[in-house]
Amino acid sequence: MKNTSKSFRRVLVTSALPYANGPVHIGHLAGVYVPADIYVRYLRMKGKDVIFIGGSDEHGVPITIRATKEGVSPQDIVDKYHAIIKSSFKEFGISFDIYSRTSSSLHHKTASEFFKKLFLSGKFIEKITEQYYDEEKQQFLADRYITGTCPHCGNEKAYGDQCENCGTSLNATDLINPKSTISGNIPILRETKHWYLPLDQYETWLREWIIEEHKEWKPNVYGQCKSWIDAGLQPRAVTRDLDWGVKVPLEDAEGKVLYVWFDAPIGYISATREFTADWEKYWKDPETRMIHFIGKDNIVFHCIIFPSMLKAEGSYIFPDNVPANEFLNLEGDKISTSRNWAVWLHEYLADFPGKQDVLRYVLTANAPETKDNDFTWRDFQARNNNELLAVFGNFVNRTLVLTHKYFGGVVPEPNSLTDSDQAVLNDLVYLPQKVASSLESFRFREALNEMMNIARLGNKYLTDQEPWKIWKTDPERVKTVLHISLRICAVLSIVSEPFLPFSAAKLRGFLNINTFNWCDAENPGILPFGNPVNTPELLFEKIEDTAIEYQVDKLLQTKLKNASPAGHIIPQRTDISYDDFSRLDLRTATIIAAEKVPKTKKLLKLLVDTGIDQRIIVSGIAAYYSPEEIVGRKVSVLINLAPREIKGIVSSGMILMAENSAGKLCFVSPIEDFDNGSAIK
Repeated sequence: MKNTSKSFRRVLVTSALPYANGPVHIGHLAGVYVPADIYVRYLRMKGKDVIFIGGSDEHGVPITIRATKEGVSPQDIVDKYHAIIKSSFKEFGISFDIYSRTSSSLHHKTASEFFKKLFLSGKFIEKITEQYYDEEKQQFLADRYITGTCPHCGNEKAYGDQCENCGTSLNATDLINPKSTISGNIPILRETKHWYLPLDQYETWLREWIIEEHKEWKPNVYGQCKSWIDAGLQPRAVTRDLDWGVKVPLEDAEGKVLYVWFDAPIGYISATREFTADWEKYWKDPETRMIHFIGKDNIVFHCIIFPSMLKAEGSYIFPDNVPANEFLNLEGDKISTSRNWAVWLHEYLADFPGKQDVLRYVLTANAPETKDNDFTWRDFQARNNNELLAVFGNFVNRTLVLTHKYFGGVVPEPNSLTDSDQAVLNDLVYLPQKVASSLESFRFREALNEMMNIARLGNKYLTDQEPWKIWKTDPERVKTVLHISLRICAVLSIVSEPFLPFSAAKLRGFLNINTFNWCDAENPGILPFGNPVNTPELLFEKIEDTAIEYQVDKLLQTKLKNASPAGHIIPQRTDISYDDFSRLDLRTATIIAAEKVPKTKKLLKLLVDTGIDQRIIVSGIAAYYSPEEIVGRKVSVLINLAPREIKGIVSSGMILMAENSAGKLCFVSPIEDFDNGSAIK
């Protein structure tokens, strides 16, 4: 008989590991981290034994691509972005018990041990397949390192795994005229050996475990799993040819690492192992309930592949629920990191300091729980001004101001209750229960609305009772009205904690409530009469049109860049005068010698004939041109740029380059054979 949530002794909550190849944006928060944090905060307030696991996914091809683009090592990339991501989560109150990383030595050890156990127990199958290989670079090519023409739409820049123009999933061998993005050469097919997890062997078990036992899962999760299982599962490679990742712990596996899809979910285990010596009770005790918070692009990995890995290992529990969300769009368009169509968390923090709860609120109110949803800056402003400020903040501020005005900042003792008073107190018990019920069913939008109904209840009650009008004629009645209003504030300070942790803490400070648990929301004595309350400050501030117009304009500029024929434009700089331009001495020149600058990846040392002299210029073009191919190249040079020292070399001038939408550089050269030293006007 299937266990129920009430019988579990502890809860393990994991959240998808974000790739450490860039910062995180609002889509990440809305899809995974805010709902996970809401749920964990609620469980803690209920006194549950719960741990919240997070971390950065630091392996895989996206990391190596970013490293190549920036001319640094993969470790440099993950160190940089792990720190940025971890800081952003902390700033937004995502209350991980541990935020780890898959580049840690403990993770490598844990993942290696997991693989080795499956290998030794015969859970893998070996396959020799043909894979594209770059002869010049002497390495096998991951799908993202191969481009070519899409056989479906003719896009000449399709990747080996997907065409981003038509969205079709591809195999690298499907591409027409494939090329290596590393060398530009045509790759060859070469045999390579890899180990595969035979998912087809777990199909019967998965059908029973998911389709029969977990019909209560969200429809989007259940439906996607059923579709995959009904289509038939195939063996999936758990290793790949790459030099960045967890090394395959076998003697005949030189140059191979664990595939990131296999390695990353083991990161949940290694992070728990890092957090507590009792990690096994959270992963192997059937009295533990495991919940995965993910986005819809990770459903297959967390509901089919990772459970199959755990089943193959034999000693682990399986997830009890996987409340995956759909995607959040931005201003009617899909969020895209490559197109910079996103609201980055670190930029939001700079533009809206102290307003973390506002974004948490809006993302929860618009959470893509059952279908893709949309974030707009105008809706963000409206929800802050019309809901958080006008309802929640206004009610709290009016209640506390009136308490100080009429009762010296002390909670008054109530007198007899009217029917309307009793009805409000009844709702004050009922509404937190509705919030709890929604949270336990992973309906976070619904839970947020029920929490706001408490604020709406208080706002309406205070407005209807009008204590400021009856103070002189019936001060005893005012005591009751303000006592009940303060009770509502106290309940809000508890029930809003999972959603608005910064504002809830501030409100508890106003009310002098030092400890809190979820059950206190139903405790009439949580705010006893005679309890002093502090002078209030505004919980929320109005967001002005100018702040929103700035954000909308920033996105408009991004859209203009993406819509331009070149795919990318640099905004026009400040106007200069003709005299300013005339001071630039631009000449045609020829590169007569070139060599790499030692201990750098980007720099070339060029000897350039300017027609006036021969001079050294250091240029950051090594990622796009080898020294041999540019000797004799006609170029354009700024020759009156003040000399400066770069890596111990005095550089006298600048080579003019053009940059395309992909960041690639090319020379700006005369189309005719002009003499060196010819002026560019």
